[in-house]
Amino acid sequence: MTDHTASLPGTDELRRRALDALRRVGASVPAGTGLSARSPITGETLLDLRADTADDVGRAVDEAAEAFATWRTTPPPVRGELVRVLGELLREHHGDLADLITIEAGKIRSEALGEIQEMIDICDLAVGMSRQLYGRSIASERPGHRLAETWHPLGVVGVISAFNFPAAVWSWNTAVALVCGDTVVWKPSELTPLISIAASRLLDRAIERTGAPAAVHRLLLAGRDGGEALVDDARVALLSATGSTRMGREVGPRVAARFGRSLLELGGNNASVVTPSADLEVTLPGIVFAAAGTAGQRCTTLRRLIVHRDVADEVVDRVAAAYARLNVGDPFDEKTLVGPLVNERAATAMATALDRAAADGGTIVAGGNRLGSGGGVFVEPALVRMPGQTAVVREETFAPILWVLTYDTFDEAVALHNDVPQGLSSSIFTRDQQEAERFLAADGSDCGIANVNIGTSGAEIGGAFGGEKETGGGRESGSDAWKAYMRRATNTINYSDRVALAQNVSFL
Repeated sequence: MTDHTASLPGTDELRRRALDALRRVGASVPAGTGLSARSPITGETLLDLRADTADDVGRAVDEAAEAFATWRTTPPPVRGELVRVLGELLREHHGDLADLITIEAGKIRSEALGEIQEMIDICDLAVGMSRQLYGRSIASERPGHRLAETWHPLGVVGVISAFNFPAAVWSWNTAVALVCGDTVVWKPSELTPLISIAASRLLDRAIERTGAPAAVHRLLLAGRDGGEALVDDARVALLSATGSTRMGREVGPRVAARFGRSLLELGGNNASVVTPSADLEVTLPGIVFAAAGTAGQRCTTLRRLIVHRDVADEVVDRVAAAYARLNVGDPFDEKTLVGPLVNERAATAMATALDRAAADGGTIVAGGNRLGSGGGVFVEPALVRMPGQTAVVREETFAPILWVLTYDTFDEAVALHNDVPQGLSSSIFTRDQQEAERFLAADGSDCGIANVNIGTSGAEIGGAFGGEKETGGGRESGSDAWKAYMRRATNTINYSDRVALAQNVSFL
């Protein structure tokens, strides 16, 4: 791996870039204390910001609840117009928003631009969706009666997002919630306040252009206490939270205790199965991007490689050679493929996991070293052969570690794949149709996402995104994920001139 950390931009340069991007989108920074905008590129603080308090959370929910009374009766295509204008503004400021993501989350340029494209795509999808919030007609057993299902806006939607997709996950929830007639209160990660300010300002501009109620969206810049206030507020009908399984264990029961709804997108421990028939020219780039992209800080990052024993050595050698060609360093440099970890805690977690693996008999084949001497946390993605699926392999370490396991039979591969608590994304590389179909069958992968001849990362917005088991069971983005943001009503319409009870009940 090539160390490109010697020529990183300085804190002053990053601060200037961030302020320029904010100025171009029309946003200003709430000066004060309580939160700091920092960059993982240098590890240093860029700006100090005012943190919202629990009282601010209450006011934001008050305003969103009041706006909901108007927004829910606004025709869905009119609601879609707001999202259409937001999409236009995202296109106009594509590069500005990508700059902020690179500065605050450390993503390489192409991935940052890709995240903004994902926001644009979900806006396009949601605009079309605004004319397709379909119910259904159901055959009634009673003459002169009709059954129907209708869908109605749910209420205030709280969104708690994570640092690794600081804008896209907000857009998944917000674009869909708005066309469904909901209002949104957003508490982003405290690690990425600047991109949150910019995205929220663009939505405010779209609100101003379309005449939508100003409080259909509210931004909260707060720490854990602000998130907890949002979780516990009974007026928040749906709480969508993206983060660790540990966070989900706290959020889920608290929302359920007040009979609210939760949409949880939690941890992943994603695996790819490589069979003897796999086309390794297709397999290699799928593995390397999924494992090393975003410095291993995606919920869909490839963390386990389950390879047939007959091809394991060749696959490992190819991946190790590809890792050796990865440039690690300045994410603004177009040659860089791996940017920084988000903070020192991530580096400590990675080092601890590698030490545990060595104690279990694992062997580091490539990478695993720390690079650079500055405040930013840069590491080489690690490739580690393991003697089995030990405890550390079954856990999610949010860093670029790829554990290599071997198998002999297809059933063994599926059993290894499913033998983890998480169930987000999965894939198989094979040219055998039977293996592909078995992997996608009910007794194959137990994940919410199952791919063939492609890696675990890079989902399109047209399909529903989410996972099973400790991943939380939530679904966002496309398909019929919109139903999570609405309430269903079953309607019985009697258009006859008599009363007929169901099940032939006779009364009076």
